[in-house]
Amino acid sequence: MDESPFAARKGPRLRAIPLRTLIPNAITMLALVSGATGVRFAIAGEWEKAASAIVVAAILDGLDGRVARLLRGTSRFGAELDSLSDVTAFGVAPALILYLWALQDVGRFGWVVALALALCCALRLARFNAALDEEETPRKRLGFLTGVPAPAGAALALSPLFLSLALDGPFDSAPELRGAITGAAILLSAGLMVSTIPTWSSTSLRLPAYARVPVLASIGLAAAFLALAPWATLFVLALIYALSIPFAWASYRRRRAGAAALVGVTPSDPPPEGP
Repeated sequence: MDESPFAARKGPRLRAIPLRTLIPNAITMLALVSGATGVRFAIAGEWEKAASAIVVAAILDGLDGRVARLLRGTSRFGAELDSLSDVTAFGVAPALILYLWALQDVGRFGWVVALALALCCALRLARFNAALDEEETPRKRLGFLTGVPAPAGAALALSPLFLSLALDGPFDSAPELRGAITGAAILLSAGLMVSTIPTWSSTSLRLPAYARVPVLASIGLAAAFLALAPWATLFVLALIYALSIPFAWASYRRRRAGAAALVGVTPSDPPPEGP
């Protein structure tokens, strides 16, 4: 008997994807587009817009992961997409912006320095992706990051541009000095991104109860300064972050020692063997 054309056909069914899982990925794509657009502004010599595009990308990058956890939309695809976006927005784009702004005046060496930022950002994110399936390390358990994250690294590299915009182009008459300062900032940022230095994360920062009001007041003042003098404020914030790295290292060592004391071993002791 012939099969009815209205009968249900058997075959592989397409798996439906909840819409909520696409929202974090859409934010990640916006961060990528914002970072790439910064290069377009740099080509046109619009340095304020170029730097603003990277700042917007950093804000979006900070949102996508939190939105994914809030909507329960985390996935391996999202993690890989986030890394590709970070390489573009915080590695390639800042490298090209800084090369066009300052490093092309110092010859071939300037291009090599710009490449160092992009390469080290890519290596950092490759290391992060390789560790996704690994067991939690002591730094993860204590809430610390390994090395400087890509958005913070981009901010450190862009700090000379922030300062120049805040002071209305003090380096324009000295292109060699501008290239030297920018190159030093890039090399420092690139080295910190691929380093194994423990750095702060949102979960590792702990404040005493009495510091709640001063911290909230400081955040409000920082927001006011961002509105009134954005480039000077961004430069100061990048400087404060760089100066905080040794304190993060010291805090990690104290917490690791405290955690080791709870289990009766010292930080330098090998892990206890199994039965």
